[in-house]
Amino acid sequence: MARQTITTILGLALLAATGAACARQPATPAPAAATLNDRMTGDLVPTHDPVIAREGDVYHVFSTGHGDRLIETRTSTDLVTWTAGSPVFTALPDWAKQAIPGSNGMWAPDISFVNGRYRLYYSVSTFGSNRSAIGLATSPTLDPGAKNYGWRDEGLVVMSTRDDDYNAIDPNFIIDREGRHWLSLGSFWTGIKLFELDPKTGKPKDPKAKPLSIARRPAPAGGPAPVEAPFIVEHGGYYWLMVSYDYCCKGVNSTYYTVMGRSKEITGPYLGKDGSPLMEGGGTIFLRADLQEQQRFRGPGHAGWLHDKGGKAKEDRDYVVYHAYDRQANGAPTLRIAPVRWGADGWPVADY
Repeated sequence: MARQTITTILGLALLAATGAACARQPATPAPAAATLNDRMTGDLVPTHDPVIAREGDVYHVFSTGHGDRLIETRTSTDLVTWTAGSPVFTALPDWAKQAIPGSNGMWAPDISFVNGRYRLYYSVSTFGSNRSAIGLATSPTLDPGAKNYGWRDEGLVVMSTRDDDYNAIDPNFIIDREGRHWLSLGSFWTGIKLFELDPKTGKPKDPKAKPLSIARRPAPAGGPAPVEAPFIVEHGGYYWLMVSYDYCCKGVNSTYYTVMGRSKEITGPYLGKDGSPLMEGGGTIFLRADLQEQQRFRGPGHAGWLHDKGGKAKEDRDYVVYHAYDRQANGAPTLRIAPVRWGADGWPVADY
């Protein structure tokens, strides 16, 4: 009986010790849920400077194109599997060839639906120059199989030259809450500009008016401070301005990242969460630059936005679309899409 008691006591002590040791061991973390980016497949490369829209049950992505593929297109019915389509144009319009000699591409498109037609703004330039132009094409539908499909060249919208302090690329269109139409644009030089547009033509309301400045990074001694790729979204009584900082187009060495500021007025001032002004290089990081050696996708930027009203999720959702450079594919620019949730502090968070 005594031996039984001793054995029981020793057994209980061993169990207690084992339990304490287990308690000290770190718990195995649960595997992270697959993000939309993890699940995406199909024709994701090469995608640079993307924007996204939905028509009916089909999502459409437009992105920079060169040569005879001017504005690349991709479609999906579920945001997961993507299929490349025909380019919007196979040759530059004559006005663009004359305005910007030496250009062989249409860069950084922007897509919106206005007054019964889709508006596709795009940039024509040469790398490193501010002799640049933004053009406009329109179509009644995005569906190449529709009888009424077809892009119509609407010509020049805005042009910059060496005499200007801005660069007319990276357009983004928005209608404000008062119904006024605007186009933001800009890359390097003195930053991001805002033009008011004529709602009927989609071109500047007053061609002689100076654009408004809404974001800028004061250049340090000896070099530029890059800011480009504006995109403005309205939500919760604020206008939200996304811009990309630092350098794209360097593959895995790209340092691009995306910041955001908000303003009660579309004309600014846009401030980060900490109150830092985008006119002084401030803002809140929205998409970070994944530069650590273990990170696969580098330099996420040139972000666009989709407010998906009643899409596949049968509820309103926001998404950010952007490109990043894939370390596992020699730095190929790759399509990335992340759902956006609005935090308790009122600021957006991308689940990427």
